[in-house]
Amino acid sequence: MPKIGNIILPDFPLLLAPMEDVSDPPFRRLCKLHGADLMYSEFISSEGLIRDAVKSKMKLDIFDYERPVGIQIFGGDEDAMELSSRIVDAVQPDLVDINFGCPVKKVVCKGAGAGVLKDVDLMIRLTKAVIKGTNLPVTVKTRLGWDENSINIDEVAERLQDIGVQALTVHARTRAQMYKGNADWSHIARVKNNPRMTIPIFGNGDIDSPEKALEYKNKFGLDGMMIGRGAIGYPWIFNEVKHFFKTGHKLPSPTIQDRVDAARNHLTWSMDWKGERLGIVEMRRHYTNYFKGVHGFKDYKQRLVTTDDALKLYAILNEVQEVYADFQFV
Repeated sequence: MPKIGNIILPDFPLLLAPMEDVSDPPFRRLCKLHGADLMYSEFISSEGLIRDAVKSKMKLDIFDYERPVGIQIFGGDEDAMELSSRIVDAVQPDLVDINFGCPVKKVVCKGAGAGVLKDVDLMIRLTKAVIKGTNLPVTVKTRLGWDENSINIDEVAERLQDIGVQALTVHARTRAQMYKGNADWSHIARVKNNPRMTIPIFGNGDIDSPEKALEYKNKFGLDGMMIGRGAIGYPWIFNEVKHFFKTGHKLPSPTIQDRVDAARNHLTWSMDWKGERLGIVEMRRHYTNYFKGVHGFKDYKQRLVTTDDALKLYAILNEVQEVYADFQFV
């Protein structure tokens, strides 16, 4: 069983990836309900935390039912990273994670996220600053390297472990790939098989079905895997993967009732956490994902994303449940 500090995880844990504008408390609650073993906040700017930015502070909200849960920070300045890790320490998540993997330009151009992949010495200094600022276990999420000519994950993994990082998650793409092309997990397996490595190594990238999860588990021999985009609008993936690992059989697809329940809960929890207006608006990006594959759903989607009244939204979801009661997902 993998351990991160005092956190004992189940054998081959399934982690929910930190995803900007997705991995907020309402979404994490759904994923926890459906089998996620360890989750992370959306990534939080260290500079935003220090200047008391409201959006950054809100991302620090964690709840006991989520545990174990980590808060993920990013930044390119050592002092800011140390100070922000002190702020994170005060809200007592189970761990602090550092994002050295985000490929988005506005993050990279600040010398943060995947921008640090070009400068491993800076990565080490930033990580040391975070470790200095917190009493919590520190973990890292990163990528293989900047591009295919500079894959440096072997060196990065050893050096991070040497300074006290307690687990490493690797997204099996380079920064240049962004989210395109195939993720190549063989590089992560090489890190795991390095006799010097003793910390848990988790893989991330392209896990979108129980079959692929089992194939990668058997093929690459890692300590667990992180699921990101495969869970958007489909929190059931965690329990589906676990069931497939255990039995070799697939669980039936979630029914319309299951999907409506998930959307309704997500909406309710979003309004509870963000306030009614913001909860309704920010929920709009999720409806398409919950009802993917439902024929003729376009009109309902249009109503869901243009309605501002909570009771009317619940009524539309009830209508979806009735109209599509017999719909079979393939």
